[in-house]
Amino acid sequence: IFLYTGLIPDVAAVRDSASGWKKRVYGLLAIGWRGTDRQWRHFSSAYLLFAGLATPLVVSVHSVVSWDFAMAIVPGWHSTIFAPYFVAGAIFSGVAMVLTLLIPLRKIFKLEAYITEWHFENLAKILLLTSLIVTYAYGVEFFLAWYSGNPFEQHPFHNRAFGYYAPLFWVMVFCNAVLPLALFVPQVRRGTTSLFVISIFINIGMWLERFIIVVSSLSHDYLPFEWGIYWPTWVEGSIIAGSFAWFFLWFLLFVKHLPGVSITEVKEGLTVHPTAGGQE
Repeated sequence: IFLYTGLIPDVAAVRDSASGWKKRVYGLLAIGWRGTDRQWRHFSSAYLLFAGLATPLVVSVHSVVSWDFAMAIVPGWHSTIFAPYFVAGAIFSGVAMVLTLLIPLRKIFKLEAYITEWHFENLAKILLLTSLIVTYAYGVEFFLAWYSGNPFEQHPFHNRAFGYYAPLFWVMVFCNAVLPLALFVPQVRRGTTSLFVISIFINIGMWLERFIIVVSSLSHDYLPFEWGIYWPTWVEGSIIAGSFAWFFLWFLLFVKHLPGVSITEVKEGLTVHPTAGGQE
C-alpha cells in the first residue's frame, strides 16, 4: 500500500501522456488523481501515515523472525541479540541491494541529474553504520558462547570459524565486516564503481550469513550421530537462480512501464535540497 500510494501522482502523469488502452490502464491505477489541493493534502497525510506504519513493521517483522530462531532449542541460535542483529542486517543488505540496482539504473537511463553523489554518500553512511552494528553482533555472539562456559554453545561457533564451513564464514566476515570499512574514505563513498563493487560483496556476504546460521547449527546438533555435511544440489541452485530471475523480471517490467524515479519526490527534493537534485 505504501509503494502504491507513492506511485499515484506519477501514474497520473504517465496517464496524461499515454494513449489508447495504456491510458485506460494508467487511468485505473491513478484512481481519479487530478492533482487538486485537496488531493495533495490527503496524499501527504496518507503517505506520512503509511511511512510511519512501515518503519515499526520492518522492525517487528525481522524481530519476530529472529525470535523464531532464538526460541528454538538449537545450539548457536539461542541468543537474545538476534532481534537487533536481524534488523540491522535487514537494513544493511537492503541498502546494499538498493545500490546494486540503483547504480546501473542511473547509468542506463542517464539519471545523473536526479541521483547524485549526495544520495550515494548518504546511502554509504547507512551501509557503514549498519556494517558496524552487524560486526558488533558477530563479536557478541562469539563472546557469549565463550563466556557461557557451555560446550554445546561453544562448539557451533568453533565449528563455524574452524570447521567444514570455515571458508564461507571468513568470506562472510570479509564481505560484511572488513570490506565496508573502506566507506570511511569519502572518495569511496562518492564513487559509483566502488559502491557497486562493495554492494555486490555485501549481498554475497549476507546470503552466506543466513546459510551459515541455518546450516552450520543444524549440521552439528546435540546428538553426534545426527551430524552431517550439507551442500546445495543443482536443484536448489536452480531454485535460487529462478528466484533471482523472477525478481528481475518484475523489476524490469516495473522500470519499463512505471517511473523508476519518483517525480513527486524529485520535485520536493529540488525545493528542499537544490544541490542534491543537480541544480546549482
